[in-house]
Amino acid sequence: MSELDHLSRLVAGGRLSRRDFLGRAAALGVSAGLANSLLAGAAQAQAPVKGGVLRAGMVGGGATDSLDPGSWTSQVPYTLGRCWGEQLLDVKPTGEIDCRLAESFEASDDAKVWTFKIRQGVTFHNGKDLTPADVVATMERHADAASKSAALAFVSAFDSVKADGQNVVITLKEPNADLPYVVGDYHLMIQPNGGKDNPTEGIGTGPYKLAVNEPGVRHVGEKHQGYWGSDQRGHADSIEIIVVNDATARTAALQGGQVDMINRVEPKIVDLVKRVPGVTIRNVPGKGHYVMIAHCNTAPFDNNDLRLALKYAVDREEMVQKILGGYGTVGNDTPMVKGYPLFDDDIEQRKFDPEKAAFHYKKSGHSGPVLMRTSDVAFPGAVDAAQLFQQSAAKCGITVDVKREPGDGYWSEVWNKQPFSMSYWTGRPTQDQVYSIAYLSKAEWNDTRFFREDFDRLIIGARSELDAAKRKSMYRQAAMILRDEGGVIVPMFNNYIDATSPRVGGWVDDPNGEMMGSHALTKCWVAV
Repeated sequence: MSELDHLSRLVAGGRLSRRDFLGRAAALGVSAGLANSLLAGAAQAQAPVKGGVLRAGMVGGGATDSLDPGSWTSQVPYTLGRCWGEQLLDVKPTGEIDCRLAESFEASDDAKVWTFKIRQGVTFHNGKDLTPADVVATMERHADAASKSAALAFVSAFDSVKADGQNVVITLKEPNADLPYVVGDYHLMIQPNGGKDNPTEGIGTGPYKLAVNEPGVRHVGEKHQGYWGSDQRGHADSIEIIVVNDATARTAALQGGQVDMINRVEPKIVDLVKRVPGVTIRNVPGKGHYVMIAHCNTAPFDNNDLRLALKYAVDREEMVQKILGGYGTVGNDTPMVKGYPLFDDDIEQRKFDPEKAAFHYKKSGHSGPVLMRTSDVAFPGAVDAAQLFQQSAAKCGITVDVKREPGDGYWSEVWNKQPFSMSYWTGRPTQDQVYSIAYLSKAEWNDTRFFREDFDRLIIGARSELDAAKRKSMYRQAAMILRDEGGVIVPMFNNYIDATSPRVGGWVDDPNGEMMGSHALTKCWVAV
C-alpha cells in the first residue's frame, strides 16, 4: 500500500490529478471506495505551505492590457485580477457558489430581489475599509454605458442597487435565478468607490498588492498582509506572471525552472512535456471553445448563405484530432456543451459537408477569396487550424486566404474589429452568462455583430422562467437560431491543458477555466 500512499500524497500536494490517481489505483487492483478514502485522508493531512514565490509563464497578455476589470479580454489580465481583486461571490470547481466579499445572500421568492450581506473587517490595499457603498458604486460604474464594461449586459438588468445597513440589495427588472453567478463574473471586481475615481489603479481586496505592472511583459504581486482570507488564498509571499506568448519559449521556461506553471500547453506536445522530470500535465475538460467569428453586419458575411457555407466547410473531426490531439470534442456552432445544467443534446450535429457548403456558397452569390485573420495567441494551434480550414474549404470550392497577425495587439486591433477572425471563449458557469456577454444585441462583446430581437427575447425571458423544462426549451430555441443564422462557427471545445513543476502544491482541477479557473496563483503554494 506504500505506493498508493505516495500517489495520494502527490494528489494532495497538487502533483498528480485525481483522475490519474484513480486510474493507477484501479491498475493496482484497488477498489474505488478504498482509493477515495486514501485521497480524503491525504487531503486532510496536507496543509498549505506559507511563503516563497510562485511564478507563472502565460500566453494571453499584451502591451495594451488594462487594469480596468471591465476591459479584460484575455487570460493574463484576469488571472492577475484574481490576485489583487475579488467579487461578491465566486464559483467553486464543483459549480457551487463560494461566498467572498458577500458572506451570505438570499433571494425573494420570485428571484427578483436579492440581498447580499457584505463581509466586515475587509480592507482594500490602500487601507480603506470595504463598505456596501463600494459595492453599490462598482455596480453603478459597470452599468454606465460610457464605461464600456463587458459586464454591462449583466448589470443593465438591475433596476436598482442600494445599500441597506451592512447589506446591498439588488432589485432586478425581471427575475433571475442565476444572479449569484452574475455577480461572480470576474469583471465585477469590487474597487474603492467602485473604481469611479480611477478604474485602472489595480487596488482591490485580494491576497496580493500590485507591485509591478508592465503590460505584455511581467506583473508582480506582493502579499497583502491585511488579507481577510489568508487561510484560503494567498499562500506565497509573492506571485509573478511573466508574459510568454510563444508556446516553445513557455515550455522551455517551465522546463528550465524560470516559472512554476504555464497555461495552454499545445496538445501536439503534451506527450513530450509529460516526459520532462517532475512536470505534471493538468488536463481538464471544460466549457472553453475555439471559434471563428464573422460580423453579421459586414459584407460578405452579412449573407447567411455564405455563413452557412463556411460552417459546412469545416472538418470538425479533423480539427479535434489534429489541433487538439483528441483533447476536446467537436462543436456545433453554438457555445453550449454538456456540463451546462439545461443543455439540450438532441440538436443534430453539424458535419463537414462539401455539397451543402457548395450549395450555400453558390446561393450567396459571393465570388473571390474570403479573408480570415488568425494568430498564435488566438488559441493553441490557431494558425494550423486556419490552414486546415483553408484546405477543407477548398474541397467545397471556397477560397480562404489566411492572414497571420502578430500576437501583440491581436486582442485590441483584430478581435472584435476585423470582420472574420479566430478567437476563443473560456465558457461561463451558466448559459445566460454566455449568451448575455457575447450574443445579445446590446452586449459589449457581441463580436459577431449578431442583432436579433427574437433571440434577445428568448434569453431575457429565460432568466425569469423558473420552470426548468420551459427554460430548457427556450435555450434550445436560442441555440438553433444561433447555430443556423448566427455569425459564430464553433468547430471544437477544448480541454484546459496547463502544466506545473514539482514546486506547485494545492492544485485542484477546475472546469471553470484554465489555470484553476484563473485561481492557480492565489490558491496554490510552494510545495518544495
